[in-house]
Amino acid sequence: MGRDLTLFMVDWEQLRAFPAQDRIEVLGDKAWPWWLDDLCDLGREWPAGWLWPPGPERAWCAEYVFFTTSGAYWPHLRAGTAWADMRLLVEASVREAMDTFLDRLIWDADPADDLAVAGGGGRVPPATDRWIPHALLACPPAAVHGKARAWERLEPCLGKLRGPFAAECEGWAGRPDTFEAFIALLREWGDVTTEAARHGWGLVGLP
Repeated sequence: MGRDLTLFMVDWEQLRAFPAQDRIEVLGDKAWPWWLDDLCDLGREWPAGWLWPPGPERAWCAEYVFFTTSGAYWPHLRAGTAWADMRLLVEASVREAMDTFLDRLIWDADPADDLAVAGGGGRVPPATDRWIPHALLACPPAAVHGKARAWERLEPCLGKLRGPFAAECEGWAGRPDTFEAFIALLREWGDVTTEAARHGWGLVGLP
């Protein structure tokens, strides 16, 4: 798709302190502003995991760099498509947990809903400047908490997805290359939602 995913966990109340039209731009300015020059100068490897801004001030957001992808949005989209393909083959209790977990992260239960243009319900509103990107995802703290609880139910059952994945996704273009790659990405999202829920924060993904 030629699109990246820059993911933040965010103190929702702090984000709301900014004017609505500025919130996406403010978060965009938080992406790699402080260590990129040093990284290039020293030839270090690109870090992964949570990146916290330095300094004595209380941080109100942190960026997550995925271990299992290069930062591209495409692997997440493929994983969401894989779930859409296989979900009817998964037993009801696992399907319910996965639906709750993935909805509005990398899969939409209702494709007619478009977060990129949503402005209410606690979501990040679109920027007024047409040069500023819309959000790929915006998940308020209450929804994150629900996803973290769904992940707790889902994680012990991940092995049950192997058969449905093999039947509907294996070898198909636009799907994860392997079941292991699919599960690895799910586990990262599980870690992300668990950590964000622990802070009581929301999630925002920018292209």
